Amino acid sequence: MFSLDNKIAIITGGASGIGLAISQTFAKQGAFVHILELNQDLASQVAADIVRGGGKAQAHPVDVSDQSQVVKVVDAIAGVAGIDILVNNAGIAHVGKADTTSEEDFDRIYRVNIKGVYNCLFAALPHLKAGGGGVILNMASIAATVGITDRFAYSAAKGAVYSMTLSVARDYLADNIRCNSLSPARVHTPFVDGFIAKNYPGKEPEMFEKLSKSQPIGRMARPEEIGALALYLCSDEAGFVTGCDYLIDGGFEKLNN
Repeated sequence: MFSLDNKIAIITGGASGIGLAISQTFAKQGAFVHILELNQDLASQVAADIVRGGGKAQAHPVDVSDQSQVVKVVDAIAGVAGIDILVNNAGIAHVGKADTTSEEDFDRIYRVNIKGVYNCLFAALPHLKAGGGGVILNMASIAATVGITDRFAYSAAKGAVYSMTLSVARDYLADNIRCNSLSPARVHTPFVDGFIAKNYPGKEPEMFEKLSKSQPIGRMARPEEIGALALYLCSDEAGFVTGCDYLIDGGFEKLNN
């Protein structure tokens, strides 16, 4: 079950955090993983590690906010063996309220988290249609549907990702293209450790515990847990699933009082 043998998968932001876990999981299950990543050195290292482990991977330095770059790379990938899976994972975070978020920061979140997803959809959909169908998975967040303190711009962007997921799922039913999204709560990645160290120096263990306990299950998610759900949604076993957002949040949305 959940084999991705002979599948061509594009994963944006696929060299760190959740994206890294998805890249590793998909490669382990037989996919040829194309990692689109702003950090070229990191992407090349991850791809090399996958290949050394017996998998198939290739790194592509791309700024997802630049449509011309995205189209050029996606066209090149599709020109070799087509595309079966697109995972829109690349994204950046921001802390701030509506009146403390600068225009520059708001635009930066928009360019990566909204326009970046659109650019990849714009580039990949013609190839998915030409190939007879495929799967798109977008990385949303619980912030799309739950009020999170100090996450104004980030929440707005993830709300857009959620809406784009539904729109794409509806528009491409006849093209045999499925589109779903994932909405994680906090996931323990290097970003989280860096955020805590930067904002709460000297209080790292205390803040880590506090952030972990904000999920009713009592901990943060592990990246590989997100990767496992991504694998299911992009596999043939999920062939009847489209237009859905999957919470993977340790009970955050439904069980918090």
